[in-house]
Amino acid sequence: MKNPAIPTLPPEGRLMSLDFFRGFTMFLLIGEATHIYSLLIAPSLQGTIIEAIGQQFHHHPWNGLRFWDLIQPFFMFIVGVAMPFSIGRRWERGDSWRSTFHHALRRSLILLFLGWAVYCIGPGRLTFELWNVLAQLSFTYLVAFLMMRRSSRTQIVFTFGLLILTELLYRFWPVAGFNQAFVPDHNFGSWVDMQLMGKLSEGHWVAFNAIPTTAHTMWGVLAGLVLRSVRPPGKKIRALGVAGLVGVVAGYALNPLTPIIKRTCTSSFVLASGGWCLLALGLSYWLIDVKRWRRCAKFFVVVGMNPIFIYLFQETGGATWLDRLVRPFTMGIFGWMGETPAELLTSAGAWALMWLMCYWLYKRRILIKI
Repeated sequence: MKNPAIPTLPPEGRLMSLDFFRGFTMFLLIGEATHIYSLLIAPSLQGTIIEAIGQQFHHHPWNGLRFWDLIQPFFMFIVGVAMPFSIGRRWERGDSWRSTFHHALRRSLILLFLGWAVYCIGPGRLTFELWNVLAQLSFTYLVAFLMMRRSSRTQIVFTFGLLILTELLYRFWPVAGFNQAFVPDHNFGSWVDMQLMGKLSEGHWVAFNAIPTTAHTMWGVLAGLVLRSVRPPGKKIRALGVAGLVGVVAGYALNPLTPIIKRTCTSSFVLASGGWCLLALGLSYWLIDVKRWRRCAKFFVVVGMNPIFIYLFQETGGATWLDRLVRPFTMGIFGWMGETPAELLTSAGAWALMWLMCYWLYKRRILIKI
């Protein structure tokens, strides 16, 4: 029996705009491993337009929102958008909820393991840290799956319930030293980290972010249902656009009351970034699936088809290895240009090689999945 919450897949089949959006996000994410964004804010570029752009590729120190603060929400949101397509098709084929739940649970546990393992590679020893995006995605993905068959209204109410719960815990947590809602390392999320891991993140991140950012993945599910519905394209774009604008306006309007802080995923941040997620998806859908700019999209689709592979590759030192391959040639040939330009070309070369790896896998239809 078909699940009424999952509409029939449109005739166009695979949603190329989703692959584009995923690939665009992952391409920017792996670029960070080449250190190219750090080079954009080098002292020699201070005060230039390049430095101003480069700042947008670094997280805001605390209260504020830069472009780079949207990358993780994009990642979490995109996973949710894909769920009605992948899981919905399985339910339509007759797969039971139990079998898909076992798959979702297994995937969640693998993501948790990978998120933990990645943090052990850097220090070269076993450690227990849950700040990695994969570790947090393991939670948000499973919760989103468990809520998928609920009505859209129930899912929306549930996500706002998570945001309200987070807000209350941060504002009214009574433990001395951790009762300052919006102060780095002295808030409820930091207290949770001390209980779970016995330490705090150097960047003021908190593992409790998995709770409020569950909204990103669940809103992605709802957006996926919109795109998978039989509505005309114009109505789909309008629905995503209106919802996105509401989220962005609400998030920024709340900022004086609840600061927009990415590092602790405050409710205002989740609303604003969630709104940008919806707007970015709507724009991608309009450009790629409606206006058919598919040739331009292929560059990013190549990366979007293998997100887990390329993410783990760069997280485990792959970008550093490629940098060592490129460096003798770029520095030897372009060193006359100056240190910063030659370093930029070195980083760009390592970045290009990662794209070529994805292209090689794409051409051979080798897709690494979990």
